[in-house]
Amino acid sequence: MSDTPPESLIPYDEIVQEALRAVVGRVLGEVEANGGLPGQHHFYITFKTGAPGVDIPRHLTERFPDEMTIVIQNRFWDLKVRPDAFEVGLSFNQVASKLIIPFAAVTGFVDPAVNFALQFQAQVEDEDDLQETGAAGNDPPVAAPIEDGSNVVSVDFTRKK
Repeated sequence: MSDTPPESLIPYDEIVQEALRAVVGRVLGEVEANGGLPGQHHFYITFKTGAPGVDIPRHLTERFPDEMTIVIQNRFWDLKVRPDAFEVGLSFNQVASKLIIPFAAVTGFVDPAVNFALQFQAQVEDEDDLQETGAAGNDPPVAAPIEDGSNVVSVDFTRKK
């Protein structure tokens, strides 16, 4: 009997990734429907800046050519959630910017108010293309994130050979 599990013909990893990204869409949809964030909730959303469908100002793409993290807290506007993406207005160094981010480009979602986090498998062509994540520097949040690791869901589908 072999210790190696058989190759699956069902793309479980893709299905789970899609379902977890739908959580992000549902949460943002609730914020949109309610006209703002409830209580102390706020979000750190990390995404691939070069992913298909991402539309952000050029100066942000130049500063963060691979990945960046935005903060959805007090200073955001025009949040619109679609089935495949969201758009939001944020301020970077007091310059208003509109960002359109497909859910497929999202690699991380954190709500530090309740120690909740999701991490997604990066969808890149080549692992050599991965670069260090940079914080976007949009106008800062009032609260700092809590980084104790509780309530973190990390999904890593790397296969052991």
